Amino acid sequence: MENPEIAQIFEEIADLLEIQGANTFRVRAYRNAARVVRDHPEPLADLAQDPNQIENLPGIGKDLAGKVRTIVETGDLPLRTELHAQVPPGLRDLLNIPGLGPKRAQILHRELGIRTVEDLRQAVLARRIREIKGFGEKTEEAILRALEKPDRAAQRVYLADAKVFADAVVRHLKGTPGIGQVIVSGSLRRRLETVGDVDVLVTCPNAEPVMSRLAAYEGVGEVLARGDTKMTVRLTCGLQLDLRVVPEECYGAALVYFTGSKAHNIELRRMAQERGLKISEYGVFRGEERAAGRTEEEVYAAVGLPWIPPELREARNEFELALAGRLPKLLEVDALRGDLHMHTTATDGRATLEEMVEAARRRGYEYIAITDHSKRVTMARGLDAERIVEHWREIDRLNQKVHGITILKGVELDILEDGTLDLPDEVLAQADWVIAAVHYGQNQPRDQITRRIVGAIRNRHVTAIAHPTGRLIGKRKPYEFELDTIFKEAADHGCWMEVDGQPSRLDLDDIGIVAAREHGIPIVIDSDAHAVEELAFVEFGVYQARRAGLEAGDVANTRPLAEFRKLLRH
Repeated sequence: MENPEIAQIFEEIADLLEIQGANTFRVRAYRNAARVVRDHPEPLADLAQDPNQIENLPGIGKDLAGKVRTIVETGDLPLRTELHAQVPPGLRDLLNIPGLGPKRAQILHRELGIRTVEDLRQAVLARRIREIKGFGEKTEEAILRALEKPDRAAQRVYLADAKVFADAVVRHLKGTPGIGQVIVSGSLRRRLETVGDVDVLVTCPNAEPVMSRLAAYEGVGEVLARGDTKMTVRLTCGLQLDLRVVPEECYGAALVYFTGSKAHNIELRRMAQERGLKISEYGVFRGEERAAGRTEEEVYAAVGLPWIPPELREARNEFELALAGRLPKLLEVDALRGDLHMHTTATDGRATLEEMVEAARRRGYEYIAITDHSKRVTMARGLDAERIVEHWREIDRLNQKVHGITILKGVELDILEDGTLDLPDEVLAQADWVIAAVHYGQNQPRDQITRRIVGAIRNRHVTAIAHPTGRLIGKRKPYEFELDTIFKEAADHGCWMEVDGQPSRLDLDDIGIVAAREHGIPIVIDSDAHAVEELAFVEFGVYQARRAGLEAGDVANTRPLAEFRKLLRH
């Protein structure tokens, strides 16, 4: 069992307990456990036989460690079965509706007796939702839109989770005798932020051993189809996986074909036709003669193009860039010199200041910014003026002790509902790095949210806007505001934009990144880490930047500290 599957069981238990109105501390314990398990770099299934290794994970302890072992050994927990029997299935279905979490589902059930999605639909049509305190007309309209047009992203898997499952399958298949290449293709290779299914391409003289090994993989729940060279299975996590086995001479053509996108491949085939060629998953042909196909480079060269990175294959402008010899040298993860958004136990982080600094130093960072929450985020025990200043003094003291890394004094500053900032200017003036964010009042009218963010941008102490659109993939749409106005103001006032690498955020998205770059706004890519393991989330922010065509020079935190400070002052 992979970590995301274990985490999903804990997350579901937390949801069901919250629907029942259980003790908040108990709910939070399961949510924290889900985050710890999901973020852990090693498969917990490999650690399950050693109780101490699991018990020593932050936020787990003896009881939850025992539950992890039960899940690994049996695939489930009796508690989840028990909660399923207690909570009506229709009520659980409400959680699949974007914008409706367990807390709101519980309120709807308590106040209006709603038990099914159809009950909810009737309540919306009767305009009863707006009568509940804390909901209102806008929430009612959002629920109606979600019911009429379900968000497809809600039915997909985060890139980060899909990558875990796909990598595990690849490791398993590499044990097949005689196997050659094993690579993930499709939307996962193009690094889309959510993945609907997984495509794996293999070269092997004989497909039978490969398919038999996949069928025997313990992560396969069901074999849906099996042919001579292709096989479709349903993984136990629910993802569909398609396996294709091809000969070496077809590998490049098949990889282009199965990587996509569909629009990219259509344009590639059109260019081939103009040259009297035909491209298929089997190769590049001139009549009956194979002209290319062993490598992707051969396929692209056959139509006069250099190899195009998978992240750019969306039929946007990659062909024009390739023909002009202007394809970007895409940003790599190891180009980042620092991470400028992370949290500690001073607010809602799960690691101490010292632990986060040491983990960042081990990653080779030259500098980081510690950005615990300001006071408005009460659920995260946000810091008021007195506490933040003392927190910064602690950072100053630690800077005197540590070697090889510089800690910037930062804060994730709330932009309040009335447009003011959560801390006074005289306090912000003492910070090295201030990222401002909207966490509350996200349903305000477009012009009001725009004014709030513009006000923050114009404050000389605000360095950057954190997760600028506020979206949570598949759960919460971006708040409504004038993005172009925001970018123009940011360009005029020297305010930067963040790409938040949290798998549920990836905010800005690739389209927003392109727009920010066109306005000349510096971009920073951060992990928004709340634990040591989450520092690795910068990888997914880098993927977003690559899909936007960013090079290392487009990202501010690829610069050495001295250059970064100059850019910061400018």
